[in-house]
Parts: sequence; structure tokens; C-alpha cells
Amino acid sequence: MKTLPLLSSLCSFARLGSSAFSVTALSLALAFGAGLVAKPAVAQQLPSLGEVDGFTVGDERRIGDQIARQLYRDPDYIDDPVLQEYVEGIWHSLMTAAQKNGALGDSLEEQFAWQVFLGKDRTINAFALPGGYFGLHLGLINAVDSKDELASVMAHELSHVTQRHISRVVAQNARQTPLVIASMILGAIAASQSPEGAQAVVAGGQALAIQNSLDFSRAMEQEADRIGFGLMVPAGFDPNGFVGMFNKLNQASSLNDRGAFPYLRTHPLSTQRLSDMQARLGQEGRNVPVRMTLEHSIIVARSRVLSLGKVDFLRTAMQAGSEVLANRTNATPAEQAGRLYAAAMAAGQLREADQARQFANALLPLTQGDASAHRLALLLNLELALASRDAQWGAQAMAQLGDHARLRPELFLRTQYAVDMPSSADTALVEGLTSQWQSWLTDHPRDAGAWQQLARLWTAKNQPLRAIRAEAEAQVARLDYEAAIDRFKAGQNMVRQMGGKADHVDASILQSRLGAVMQLQRERDAALKALK
Repeated sequence: MKTLPLLSSLCSFARLGSSAFSVTALSLALAFGAGLVAKPAVAQQLPSLGEVDGFTVGDERRIGDQIARQLYRDPDYIDDPVLQEYVEGIWHSLMTAAQKNGALGDSLEEQFAWQVFLGKDRTINAFALPGGYFGLHLGLINAVDSKDELASVMAHELSHVTQRHISRVVAQNARQTPLVIASMILGAIAASQSPEGAQAVVAGGQALAIQNSLDFSRAMEQEADRIGFGLMVPAGFDPNGFVGMFNKLNQASSLNDRGAFPYLRTHPLSTQRLSDMQARLGQEGRNVPVRMTLEHSIIVARSRVLSLGKVDFLRTAMQAGSEVLANRTNATPAEQAGRLYAAAMAAGQLREADQARQFANALLPLTQGDASAHRLALLLNLELALASRDAQWGAQAMAQLGDHARLRPELFLRTQYAVDMPSSADTALVEGLTSQWQSWLTDHPRDAGAWQQLARLWTAKNQPLRAIRAEAEAQVARLDYEAAIDRFKAGQNMVRQMGGKADHVDASILQSRLGAVMQLQRERDAALKALK
């Protein structure tokens, strides 16, 4: 049996019942929570180099790459520059702390992807994947009251990866790697439909008792709690975020969760885990009130509009914003900022530009004293101007961005301004953005969204060969080598059609990159055969 073709077909089939984001979350949580394992494990600090009973770091990365490829194609996948930047900022802070305290070794850091995927799914869930990939539902962002609570979940999941829990689960399964992983995915699909179906599939895979799996899970969960907790302070977060998040999960569990909290099913919360976190905080650290910041309130507002944004929700958000404008609320400044931001986004989506601008104008002075929140307000102002195609508003919003213009969210919006409002843009802006994206991609070559933006700019500059190459590189970044090869070949056809007018340097780069990507495809195919 071949592992990855089966993974691919199963992930595609999963969309019939639920998004691949939800299914993959469950599948890897099964590896941690209801995986097919033989006995409880002892929590331990593992070296990041080498293999676990024949399952190597490279094997894990290749399996993760295949699952990640499916997530890129999933309709729930979202590359929102603002939200992506926020969660990646947390992720990178935790990774730095893990490197400094020895939880993450240099070898694992280099060989794993360490990439965050966002999904628009409204359920409260997060999950680690093989190979250093991490998935996060917007529903989780919607539910947390602080960056510290979100960081606690991410620290926990990061620790699952640094401790190679996935490899340890697979190693417990008589080394039948493909069969085990296939059973996990099948069990995940069944679990998304009914617990009875999950049990039938697990039994069909000749698994041992689920209770034994949960015993194994508890040891891993406690280990991830302990190591993740130790990352919080070094990464700049309040460890009370763990207790706050556990209290939310505990409350959901006591209220008989009806499906909104998949995280509870895949990461069972025991009183022992909660007590352990409280004990680690000490008496003086317990019950510290959560303070919602303006920045986090705005991030939650954006997440809710993107994940819940049906017409009824958008109208409700606008009504809440109108109450803030009319001063008919006792909400805190952070709550007011979140409501105005959501109202402005909602009005923009409903094509009510005047009201969108009114909400945005009220948000700007409210955030003036908070640099991070004010930047988000300025970004929204430009986003709304572009959505309304108001050149004058757009020019004013562009001028207000200031020193942040080279960051990813700003680059996305400035590119949209240059391409979609050509009457307002100038050649110098297009040239400058092209150079800035090229510099960005030097440091972030796997940023598919950045390659797409560069393709747009080269198209605007009437450089079609470079635009096709950027489109192909975006597919390489998404691990879709077949699609990338198709685009490179399209570029070669264009070179033949252009004849002597083609730029020979661009043509040479296309040829070189085509050969390199075809070699990557051959190496991947060979590696997957080795995982039979």
C-alpha cells in the first residue's frame, strides 16, 4: 500500500463531510489523543536528530508536506496577511524560546517546515501535523480573550512537534507506518461523522482498545503542557494564558459540548492537567484577570467577520458599531475598538462605503495611543478604500501608512493599490514594490502569497515571462510540483512564440527552474515509494 496517494484521496474524500482542515485536525489529534497505540508512554525530552524506531525526521516531513499540499487546496484555507502575521508572530516567539531552552534543536529546526496554516472553520480547534506544520481554526481566535491564551495553545502544539509525539505514536504501531497513518485518517473522517463510525474504522484497522490510546495520550498531553508552559515567559507571554484557556475548555466540557470544541475531543482535558497548570503558577499567579488589549480585540473582530460573515452577522456587527458611535454602550475602549473594526469590515463587505468610512474614521483616534492597534486601523482604512475603489480615499490612506510600509500586510495592500488603481499609482511605486517583494522573497522563498503579488506586479509592468515564473514559484511554495511544471512549460511556450523578442535571461531562468522542480518531483516520488 502506498501511503501518500491514500492520504491524498482520503483528504479529498473528507471534503464530502467536512473541510480537510477539520479532518486533518482530528487525524493528528488522533495521533495524540486516540491513536492506535499499545501502551502508555513516559514523558521525556527527546533529541531532535535521528529517527524513532525507523521513522525518520525526513519521513515525517514528507508525510507532512503531502498533508500540507491538501490544506493549500482546501476552500477553508485562508492567507489573510493581518491574521497570518499575528499568529506567526506568536509562533516565532515560541520557537525562539524553544531554541534557547533546548526544547528545539538545530537539526529539527532546519529539517521541519515550521509553518502555520489558518482555516476559516468556526470550530475551536488547533492541531500539529507531521513535519512541523501547525493548523489553527479561526474559531479558536474568535474564542480567546488574550494573546496569552492563544499562545498557550500554540505552545502546547509546538511541544507536540518538538517532542516528536507523532513519530513516537507511529513507532508504537509495530512499525506499520502506512497502515497506521491511513487508519488515523480514516478514523478522523469517521469521527467527523459519528463516534460509532470512528470505532468501527479503528476496529477494522486491528487497533487496540481506545482506552489504551487515551492513556498514551494523557502522558503526551501532560508532557506538551509542561514543556509548553515553560516556553511562555521566555517568549514574552503570561503563563496565566494556560489556565485561562483550560478554564474555557473545562466550562465547554461541563456544558456538554455539541461539536463546537473539536479540541476537547482530541485533547481531553483532565482535572489533573488543570490542577498541574495551577500548581505551576503558584498561589500568587492564580486568578490574574485577563486584560483584553486593543490589538487583540481588533484581531478577534477581523477573525469573526472572516469566519462568521453571513449577512445577518454583518448587519449585527454594524448595529454594534453604530451604538459605539452614538455612545450608547458601557464597553471598554478595547471592546469599542473591536466593535468599530468589525462594523467597518462588515459595511465594506456589504458595499456600504460611506458607513464603512464612518466607522473607520471613528476607530483611528480611539487607537491613537496604541501603536499596534493604530497600525491595524490604518491598514483597515486602506483596505476599505481599495474595496470601494475610491482613489482619493486610497491616496490618503496610503500616505498615512508611514514606516510600516515594508511589512507583509502593507505590501499586500500597496500592491493592490498599484495594480487595481493604476490611475492613482505611478511607475516608481510599482518599481519600488517589485524590489520590496523580491527582497521579502529572499528571506521567505516559500511564501506563495508573496510570489502571487510579484506576478501581479510583473504583469502590470508587461513582463509576462517573469509573471509566469512567479506563478510557477507560487505553486512550488504550495508543494504542487505538477502545477508548477505546467506553468514553467507555459513560459517556455511563450518564449518560442516571442522568438527573438524574448528576454534570454528570463528564458534561461525558466529552463533552469523547470529542471530543478522536475528533479524535486522525482525525489518526492522516490521517497514516497520508500514509505510503502
